[in-house]
Amino acid sequence: MLPRAAVDVEEATATVLPIVRDVQARGAEAVLDWTERLDGVRPAHLRVPAEEIAAAVEALDPAVRAALEESIRRARLVHADQVRSDTTTTVVPGGTVTERWLPVARVGLYVPGGRAVYPSSVVMNVVPAQIAGVESLCVVSPAQADHGGLPHPTILAACGLLGVDEVYAVGGAQAIAMLAYGVDLGDVDRRQVGGAAPLDDLDRRQVGGAAPLDDLGRCAPVDMVTGPGNIWVTAAKRVLKGQIGIDSEAGPTEVAVLADDSADPAHVAADLISQAEHDTLAAAVLVTTSAVLAEQVEREIEEQLARTKHVERISEALTGPQSGIVLVDDIDQGLRVVDAYAAEHLEIHTRDAREVALRVRNAGAIFVGTHAPVSLGDYCAGSNHVLPTGGSAAHSSGLSVQTFLRGVHIIDYDADALAGVADHVVALAIAEDLPGHAAAITVRMPD
Repeated sequence: MLPRAAVDVEEATATVLPIVRDVQARGAEAVLDWTERLDGVRPAHLRVPAEEIAAAVEALDPAVRAALEESIRRARLVHADQVRSDTTTTVVPGGTVTERWLPVARVGLYVPGGRAVYPSSVVMNVVPAQIAGVESLCVVSPAQADHGGLPHPTILAACGLLGVDEVYAVGGAQAIAMLAYGVDLGDVDRRQVGGAAPLDDLDRRQVGGAAPLDDLGRCAPVDMVTGPGNIWVTAAKRVLKGQIGIDSEAGPTEVAVLADDSADPAHVAADLISQAEHDTLAAAVLVTTSAVLAEQVEREIEEQLARTKHVERISEALTGPQSGIVLVDDIDQGLRVVDAYAAEHLEIHTRDAREVALRVRNAGAIFVGTHAPVSLGDYCAGSNHVLPTGGSAAHSSGLSVQTFLRGVHIIDYDADALAGVADHVVALAIAEDLPGHAAAITVRMPD
C-alpha cells in the first residue's frame, strides 16, 4: 500500500531492443542516427576531442570548480577506506584459500544529461572506479544541441578535473549498446584521436592514459556499465546484462523522511521538495508519528513551492501516486514502514536520530538529523549518491569501490592436505552420482 512510482521497464525493453540490435549491427553510424533521431543533434565526433575537455576546465566558474574539487576530495577520503585487502585462510596445514580482490579491466560510466546537468554524477562514478584500480574507463553523456553536439561543458570539466579524457557524446540506450559491443569511430576519429596528433605520430603504447593503440579509432567494449539514467537507459542495461555487468536498474529518485513531533517542518518540506525537483516521477514520502507535523509540512510545501523554480515539475511529483504522507502510531511502527519501503534516501528527523538510524535495515543511504539533508549527500558528504531505488535497497547496495572489484579464490593444497580430505570429496561425489569427480581425486592417491 506504500506509494511507489509506476515504471514498466519490461515494456521499455521492447522499445530499446531495436536500438541495441541496430548498434550491434551497424556500429557508430547507428549510434549517430539514433542520437540525431532521439536527441535532435548529430555530433561531429562521438569521442569528445581532448581540447574541448581542457577548454571546459578553463572556462569553469571558479566557485563551481572549488565545489567540485572539494566533492572529489571528500569522495576519495570515504571511498579509499572501502578498498579490500587479500585474505589467506589456512584451512589445514598445506591447504590454503586466498581471496583476491581484482578490479574489472574496463568500465563505462553513464552520466545523465536530460532535464538537469549532473557533474556530481561524474564524481560519484569515477572516484570509486579509480580507487578500485580500474585501468580503463570512459564516460558517456548525451550530446547537447545547445553545446554544439558535445555533452554539457560542466560535465566535461568534471571529467577533466578527474583526469578522464575518454568521453563520448552519446546517451540513452544507444550509449549502453555502444559500450557493450564497442564501435569503430570512423575515418575522422581514426586520423585524429582526442584532438591530439595524427595516428602515425602517436605514442605506440598509450594515448592520453586511455585505450591502448589497438583500440584507437574505436570505442572498445567495456566489462561493466554503471551510473543512473532514464527508463530507456535502465531498459538497455536489462537487455544487455550478461553481455556486460551493471550496477543496478536505476528507477526514479526517491526520499523517505521518518519524523516525530520534534522535527522542523520547514526542513522536512525543503527536503521533500529537493528530491521532487529531479523528475515528475520522483517520490517524496513522509512517515510520521505526528498529524500536527504532517499538516505543518503540507503548509510549508505550499509556501516554499511559491518561491522555487521548477514549480510544475515539483508539483506533479508531489501530487503523484508515488508521493504521500503515512501516519504511524510510534517510531517502531515507522521503522517497519520505512524498512518495507526501502528508500533510496532515508532521512531521520526524530529525537535520538542516530540511535533510530542504526535500527534501520533497508535504505540506500541514511541521513541523520536536521543537519544532514539529502542534498549534502548528493554533492559533498563524501558518500556516494548512486543508490538502489524502487525497493531494491532491501537487497542491493549503492555504488562503491566494491562495485568494481571481483573476489577471486585461489585454492592451494599440497599432497598431504588433499589426501586428508580425499575420502570426504569422494563420498560427496558418489552421493551426487558424479563418479568422474571422485576419479579426479582417486587418480591422485598413491594407493
